[in-house]
Amino acid sequence: MQDIDIEQAKEQFIEFTNQYDLKEPHINQKVNHSFRVMEIAKKIAIGEGLNEEEIQLATLIGLLHDIARFRQYTEYQTFNDLKSFDHGDVGVEILKQNNYLRSFIQTDKYDDIIKTAVKNHNKYAIEEGLTEDELKFSKLVRDADKIDIFFEAIECFWKNEKEAFENSKITPEVKNSFESYKILKRQKDKDIKNVDKILQFLAFNFDINYKTSFKIIEDEKYVDRLVNKYKYKDEDTQKYILEAGKHVKQYIAKKLEQ
Repeated sequence: MQDIDIEQAKEQFIEFTNQYDLKEPHINQKVNHSFRVMEIAKKIAIGEGLNEEEIQLATLIGLLHDIARFRQYTEYQTFNDLKSFDHGDVGVEILKQNNYLRSFIQTDKYDDIIKTAVKNHNKYAIEEGLTEDELKFSKLVRDADKIDIFFEAIECFWKNEKEAFENSKITPEVKNSFESYKILKRQKDKDIKNVDKILQFLAFNFDINYKTSFKIIEDEKYVDRLVNKYKYKDEDTQKYILEAGKHVKQYIAKKLEQ
């Protein structure tokens, strides 16, 4: 008998989100994001050969990973952690408060794994000293989250910013971070803008952990779709973004060969 009832967890998640203004586009966006990450996490778990209970656990963590986002936007009207609060840390607080995690899963044997994965899903790097299972599921939900962020970047973000993107140029800081195979570390009161966001998201691939995750990214053609979202007026910027895309695709191909 399984310890995790995903359908029950989904019902409880819907009940949780119903306390917020679902007519607010940003809130609704995070509901949809949570359910997509849930499905991506399940797909990664299956692809990596996890057993059925682990698949259900990965699915549950995917659903819960952004549970603090709803409070965050309601209170601060932003999803920027540096301008509000760390939504990974607050997510853990929500799940711990009044033993709320029991609303989603009756057994407590996975509590440390769930809370650790939620806490670490949005950090620049995963904390040290984790158990094997805590590390495994932290990596998995980070992958699932980034994969859906690729989707959102292509299909949802920056709807009214086409001109600003196409007239922008890459800043040296973002370029140096990309060329060092690092994701860009966000800094307080320093927003990443326009074409720099494209390079920032391409660099997310350097923090992907599982072969199945790379396969999803390849199959969905996320790199090409992100690179070709805009046509930059500055010739050097256009050339660099196209070359960056090729570089990332080569990186993914090597990871898939390993």
